Amino acid sequence: MKWNTLLYVLLLPFLTYGQSKTLTLKVSKDGHFFQTSDGQPFFWLGDTGWLLFTNLNESEVDHYLADRQQKGFNVIQVMLLPKLAAVNQKGDSALLKNNIAEPQKKYFDFVATVVDKAAAKGLYLALVPVWGSPVKEGKVSPAAAATYAHFLATRFHDKKNIIWLNGGDIKGSDSSTVWNAIGNTLHKEDSVHLMTFHPRGRAQSSDWFHHAAWLNFNMFQSGHQRYNQDTTKRKYGEDNFRYVQADYKRTPAKPVLDGEPSYESIPQGLHDPKEPYWSDKDVRRYAYWSVFAGGAGFTYGHNSVIQFHKAKEKGVYGVREVYTDALNAPGAGQMKYLKQLLLSRSYFDRVPDQSLLAKDTGTQHQRILATRGKTYAFYYTATGRSIPVQLGKIEAGYIKASWYDPRTGYTSRIGTFPNKGVKVFDPPGKEEEGNDWVLILDRS
Repeated sequence: MKWNTLLYVLLLPFLTYGQSKTLTLKVSKDGHFFQTSDGQPFFWLGDTGWLLFTNLNESEVDHYLADRQQKGFNVIQVMLLPKLAAVNQKGDSALLKNNIAEPQKKYFDFVATVVDKAAAKGLYLALVPVWGSPVKEGKVSPAAAATYAHFLATRFHDKKNIIWLNGGDIKGSDSSTVWNAIGNTLHKEDSVHLMTFHPRGRAQSSDWFHHAAWLNFNMFQSGHQRYNQDTTKRKYGEDNFRYVQADYKRTPAKPVLDGEPSYESIPQGLHDPKEPYWSDKDVRRYAYWSVFAGGAGFTYGHNSVIQFHKAKEKGVYGVREVYTDALNAPGAGQMKYLKQLLLSRSYFDRVPDQSLLAKDTGTQHQRILATRGKTYAFYYTATGRSIPVQLGKIEAGYIKASWYDPRTGYTSRIGTFPNKGVKVFDPPGKEEEGNDWVLILDRS
């Protein structure tokens, strides 16, 4: 190797630092998917890192982003202002005297540095301008919110890897003038970036803002209650796919995804650590259910990682482990297999289709969800329940059948069959919680 070539190789990491490996995101032509500006499919696989800007220093940020990149995530959901008195690990305050109309340069310079670090790894940051709590408490006026949004639009306009999450665990009807002030200002001054609204639990952005000009796609929060803990009028319980089904039918068509399902290793019901904790099998069920129902992606979360819990800190929500250990939780490592599966076939022709099933699709955790493209079909069972397939729904004389393991990403062949009639496929193993499988049918 020549010396000048060796020197270039050694300097390459430094030469490319801060250079974006991301392209601007757009909504696909049919309105149901995301794509990059060059027309390639973009399957949103998010991780929830809410307190990244306040709880991590620069080296910790590097470690976290590298880990999430390695595990296949491409979006990180983060709060810019978890509270008005937000301070980062350098001691920089986000605002002058907690006034949202006076953002401070040093704090947002650190934010910009993290945005660039993420871009260099091909990661997008979905930024919540201000969490819902201080807004609901009346600490943010519409005029001040608009001033703040103008600052954000100006500061981050040229960053390709930004997505805006207006709101923050709140009803759109709580302080709607503030949310519209932020949304309208960002839309007017920074329309290059996609935007949605992050609602409170068991609600969806479309409840209030589907027709708002600033809302490019819908997001819902399905967590964190099990069936018998759900007190909402909808009574969807754990059936997060129902939110997708509702939004998928709306006009105009907009992408939709579960932006906050029940987090891995958090108590069922959220607040009582005496309750059972959600596990990786639950995370997989939420992911495959919502995507097969028509979702354009999915956001994973872990109780320890959302708060970046460290040793000797008290933490919240019954947190049981430090975040550096939780980065390697089973569910976090399994999410990439969903993205891998969806991107392995034709992408933009995929539709949800329960008519792919010949009989009852089941209830609660036994529910089977199905989706297809022109020449393939996917069926998801969360419990290893037999799948009664109505053949003849995809363009093929014969079909090749395979099992796909959501825990490992491995595929095993079943056989080739005529594409007609009804055929029942029995997944490997016995029928029980956590024995989930995807049945794949491909044109032979």
